[in-house]
Amino acid sequence: MTLNKVHHIAIICSDYKTSKKFYVEDLGLEPLQEFYREDRDSYKLDLALHGNYIIELFSFPKPPPRSTRPEATGLRHLAFEVDDLQSHLLELSKKGILAEPVRIDEFTQKKFTFIFDPDNLPIELYQK
Repeated sequence: MTLNKVHHIAIICSDYKTSKKFYVEDLGLEPLQEFYREDRDSYKLDLALHGNYIIELFSFPKPPPRSTRPEATGLRHLAFEVDDLQSHLLELSKKGILAEPVRIDEFTQKKFTFIFDPDNLPIELYQK
């Protein structure tokens, strides 16, 4: 078996409007397609980064909350590479998005930190 690439990551949110704003306006991901599925009372939004489809954002009525963070079974976090971590943190703080203290990766000596989406999903920002 040969896998070509990660096609997308699916995220279920509790408040579609809030999460859509976070991923599109705050993080700058590009909406590709948006669907409302009336039979499921569910939205599906395909999001891209630099033209590459990466995230499927779903809403469903009353999804259960994440059980723990970040060491719950399943997806631990999303990670995005950035050129200048400090400038991104400053931009996010102006939008009211706070980050954990910056850490140093013990293996690569690179700076990284975490922010959280509206449903408390950890999002890592990792300096190039």
